[in-house]
Amino acid sequence: MNARSSPCAPLVLDGQPLTVESVERVARGRAQVELDRKTAARIDASRTVVQRQSDGHNPIYGLNTGFGSLSRVRIAPDQVREVQRNLIRSHAAGVGEPLPAEVVRAMMVILAASLARARSGVKHQTVAQIVGMLNNDVIPWIPSRGSVGASGDLAPLAHLALVLIGEGEASAGSADPGTSAIRPIPGFEALKRCGLEPLRLDAKEGLALINGTHMMAAIGTLALADIERIQTAAVAAAGLAIDACRATDAFLDARLHALRRQPGQIKIAEALRELLRGSTIITAHRTGDPRVQDPYCLRACPQVLGAAFDAIAFARSLVEYELGAVTDNPLVFPDSDEPDSIVSGGNFHGMPLAIAFDTLKIALTHVAGIAERRVNWLLAASDSENPVNVYLSPQPGLHSGLMITQYTAAACCNELQTLAHPASVGNIPTSAGIEDYNSMGATAALQLRRAVERCEEVIAIELLVMTEAIEYQRPLRSGAGVERVVETVRSAVPRLTEDRPPAPDINAVAGLIRGGAFIPASGS
Repeated sequence: MNARSSPCAPLVLDGQPLTVESVERVARGRAQVELDRKTAARIDASRTVVQRQSDGHNPIYGLNTGFGSLSRVRIAPDQVREVQRNLIRSHAAGVGEPLPAEVVRAMMVILAASLARARSGVKHQTVAQIVGMLNNDVIPWIPSRGSVGASGDLAPLAHLALVLIGEGEASAGSADPGTSAIRPIPGFEALKRCGLEPLRLDAKEGLALINGTHMMAAIGTLALADIERIQTAAVAAAGLAIDACRATDAFLDARLHALRRQPGQIKIAEALRELLRGSTIITAHRTGDPRVQDPYCLRACPQVLGAAFDAIAFARSLVEYELGAVTDNPLVFPDSDEPDSIVSGGNFHGMPLAIAFDTLKIALTHVAGIAERRVNWLLAASDSENPVNVYLSPQPGLHSGLMITQYTAAACCNELQTLAHPASVGNIPTSAGIEDYNSMGATAALQLRRAVERCEEVIAIELLVMTEAIEYQRPLRSGAGVERVVETVRSAVPRLTEDRPPAPDINAVAGLIRGGAFIPASGS
C-alpha cells in the first residue's frame, strides 16, 4: 500500500472526531499535527480530577491499583509513577513483523485525538509528546501481533508508549510511510534527535496510553481509504467488462432495480448505465443476438456489488464512530455534579470494530470474486458472439496471452476466502479469566489489510484483461465513461502484441487504483 503524499494543512486536535481522510493525511501524507490551546486546558482540567482522586484513600482502578486480575492490589502513593512505568514495560510483549510506518502514524494520531477529548485524565504534555513525535517522524517499532482486541490493543500500544518514555526502539525521520520502520534505534536516541525529552508518567497515564482500540482503528481507517478507491475501480472494471464481453445492458434497467429496493444495487446499476452511455458496442448487437441472458458475473453484478458496497458503508460508519471516541478505562468526567467523576467501564472492547472488519473482509471477497469470474468468462472465449481470441493471445498457441492472469486472480480469491473467516467469533479468555470475552479485532484488522491488497490485485487484473479485450471491439466505441477507463489503463500499459510478463502490467494498474485514477472527475 503505497503512500500518497501532498502538501497538507496541519491537523488541529480540538476534541472533535477525526475522519478517514484526516487520518490518511497524517499517516501517509505526513501532515503536521497541532494541539489546540483550549483543548490543552480541558485536558488539564480532567487531569486535576485524576490527581485529586489518586491522592485520596479510595481505591480507583488504574490510579492506585494493579491491573487486570491484579486490580485488587492497592498501590502505595509513592509507587504510583513506578507502577505506570512497569505497566508499559510488562505489556510490551508483541511478536511478529513490525507494523508499517503508515499504520504506526495512524495509531499515534488516533491515540492523541482520543486523549485530547479530555476524558482520559492525562497531562496535556503527554498528548504534546505524541504530537512532537509525529511532527518529527519518530516512528516506534511495534510488533504486529499481541493484541486480542478487548482490553485495548495492549501490547502494540505498550511498544508505542515505550518510546514516549525514552525506551523501546524507533526510527527517526527516515521511514517511508508505506514500509516498516527501518533501522530502529533506541527510543531515547530517537527522541534526542528531535529535541524531545522522555516523558514521566503519572497516575493513570500508562493505562490511558495502552487501554484503547487505536491499532485496530488505525489499520481499519487506512483500509477504508484504500477500499474507497477499490470501489470506484471495481465499478469501472465492471462497466468495462460489459462491453468487453459484448453483454447486453438490459439488466441495468432502472425499473428492475427499483423493484428490488436495495440502495447499493440501485446505485451500482445507475453508475454502470452512466459508464456505458453512448456505447456503440451495445447497439451493434442489440438486435438479432441469439443469446437470451448473460452469466451471473455480468447480469447480477449490480446485486452482488451493491450488497458488498452496502456492507462497506455499514462498516465504515462503525469506524467513523470510533474516530470520535474515547476508548480507554476508566474515564474522567470533570464537569459531573456527582462526587465520583471517574467511571470504570468497557469502552476499550474492540467488538464494534471486529465485526466491522469481518464484514469488510466478506464484502471484499465478493467484490474480487465476481471480478475473477468475469475475467475467466472473457479469457475462456467461450461466447461465440464475442470476437476475442482465447486468453486474448495475439496468436493462440504461439503466444499464451493473459492466460495466467486468471490463475493469479483465482489464487488471490482463494486467499480472500480464507481471510474472510470471521476472527470475532473466536474467543480466548485472558488475565486469569477476568477478561473473559475478547473481540480478536486486531486479528480481523490484520486480515483486512491483506484482504485489501488481494482485492486490489484482482480488480487490477480485470482492468488489464478487459482493456485488452475492448480492443477486439474496435472500431466500435464504448460509452464515454468506459473509454476514459480504457485511456487510464493505456496510460500505464500498452496493448499486448506478443507475450510479455503480465506482472509489471498488473502492478502498474494496481498503482493506478491506489492513486485514485478511477475516481470519476467532479461533474463527469
